[in-house]
This record gives sequence, C-alpha cells and structure tokens, in this order.
Amino acid sequence: MVFVLCLTTTACTTNTGSSSSSAPNSSASVTPTKMADGRYPVQQASYNDANGEYSLFLLNASPSVYNTDNLPMASLTPEEISAGQKSYLQVESGQASLHLTEDFKIEYMHAVTETQTNPQTGQAETIIVRQESSFWTPFAGAIAGQMVANALFTPHYYVPPIYQPGIVMTGYGGYGSSYQQAVQQYTNRYQSPPAAVKNRQNSLRTTGRVRSNPSNVNRPASGTTNSRPTGSGVGGTNLRRPASNSSGSSTPRRGSFGSGGSSSPTRSTPRRSGGGSRRRR
Repeated sequence: MVFVLCLTTTACTTNTGSSSSSAPNSSASVTPTKMADGRYPVQQASYNDANGEYSLFLLNASPSVYNTDNLPMASLTPEEISAGQKSYLQVESGQASLHLTEDFKIEYMHAVTETQTNPQTGQAETIIVRQESSFWTPFAGAIAGQMVANALFTPHYYVPPIYQPGIVMTGYGGYGSSYQQAVQQYTNRYQSPPAAVKNRQNSLRTTGRVRSNPSNVNRPASGTTNSRPTGSGVGGTNLRRPASNSSGSSTPRRGSFGSGGSSSPTRSTPRRSGGGSRRRR
C-alpha cells in the first residue's frame, strides 16, 4: 500500500508539472536587462511581436540597450512636458517603466508566420518566414479620449493594436494594471489574443533564411524624440536598412543614386577590355 501510494503521489506531481509547463508563459521568454536604479533618457525603442520584447536604446546608461518583455508605460505629465522633459526609462527597485512623449514612435517589428510541415518529424510547425517593420505611438492624441486622463500618467501595461504595414499605428489594443489584464482586454476587443501571445504559444522558430521587408517602414519625421542611434542594435539596423535596400534594388531607375552608381562601372569598362585585348595578343 505504501508503494502504491508513493506511485500515485509521484504521478499526480508529474501531471501537475506538465500542465503548468504547457500553459502559455507571457513573461519567461525574455530575461530583463539588469539596470541600476535611476532615470535614463531614451533615444530609440523597438518592439518585436515574435516574443513581445522591447529594446530600448538609452543615453548615459550602462549597458546602453535595455531589453525586456515586462514594461509598463506612461505618458509624460503636463508638468514634465512644460519643463521640456524628454522620454525616459525610470528604474526603481529593479522595476522599469517607460515614460513617453505623445509623439514618441516605437519601431514595431512584425513576424510574418506560416505553418509548415517539418520534413524530419512530419509535424506541423509555425515558423517565421520574414519580418516587416512599422511604427507605433502608444500615446498619440487620440488616446486621451479612450481612458481616464489620470491613468495616462500612471504606468500601465499596453498591448499594441493589430499590426498594419506602412502606417504609424496609434493608441493601444488593450491596457491594464497588469499584462494579463491588457491581454484580456485586447482579446475581448479583437476576439483573438495579441500576436506576441500567440507566437509564444506556437513556439516559433525561423527557417534559417528570414528576410526583412523594410519597404513598409514609415520613417519618423526629423526632430522626433526617437532619432536614430549612432551605435548598432535592433532598432538602428532596421532603421538604416531601407536606405541601403532602396539604393540597391532601384539604382538603375533613380536619378541621383542611379547616375552615381553606374558612373564608376562605366569608366572602368574600357580598362578591362583593353587589358583583355593585350592578353589575346
């Protein structure tokens, strides 16, 4: 009887553990960067809906990039705006909160997924086939009429609206005092969980040849608070990529880029042909 009781207890413990691990985990996918308490100016921010990760590029901070998927946000207060305060990351007792100006644009990285059959296992898997980029302004002017004004200035959790390529998305899809409340509000509104939650549940993997689609990037106007960083990083790479891709893909048809790109090969062609004729003689 003792032996049977032990087996029963072990089986119950195992079942409980397996059901717990199979439940979607909304906070364990990204390990937050350790940052000393303080206030750090934010130069740029990006959000990746493959796993819900925020990457913040900070000034006067070490490390200069802060990564997390647990990030409450708030709008700057009228007093802060009057004093000329810019967007910043506040860290108190290890808990970070992001305080943004109304026009601050967060780069939104969207994972485009497909369900494919793994040839090795024969199982259907959800994979990332490419990434697209747009921008999201959580505290655009329209948001003031959607919620109590005081809540704007207290850190809350926000879920972005449904991704739309080529435009700057404004407002939020859901918000709450906890991430779970924000997800629930989003789910009730759209009858589907946010992209980051679905992607975590599907245990996304890449094909090994993920390609980005920067043609949909709508760059922020010059003078905004999230100017491009000078160093390397997630946001910096994606923001610089459209210029290089556009010059490479449409060089023959563009006036300034085309003439500059084709002038060097044209001048060097006679030298190559001359060298070839001398070798034939």
